[in-house]
Amino acid sequence: MNKTTYLGELEQMILLVVLGQGDDAYGISIRNELDKRVGRKLSRSAAYTTLERLVSKGYLLTRMGDPDARRGGRAKRYYGLSAKGRAALRASGRALFELWAGHEHLLEEA
Repeated sequence: MNKTTYLGELEQMILLVVLGQGDDAYGISIRNELDKRVGRKLSRSAAYTTLERLVSKGYLLTRMGDPDARRGGRAKRYYGLSAKGRAALRASGRALFELWAGHEHLLEEA
């Protein structure tokens, strides 16, 4: 039996945002996109905890940008989807599509 680890809802949302933002994804931009696109307001700690968990699972890669005087000389940490992250996102999406198939009519209002 093939054991697949599926993504949680927030993990999936964050990976999708990173996928869409490409090389420009960083913590604040990810939080802003989640709020703008789906109304999900995410605390700073929840965002960074989830991002670090996705890095530790090998789904995200990170790189540091250049130090920025506007940020007090600190650099931004950018996130990108790894091959493993793409595969996990693909598997999670397929599983949801499979479960949704044929059920849309059951959600219609009477």
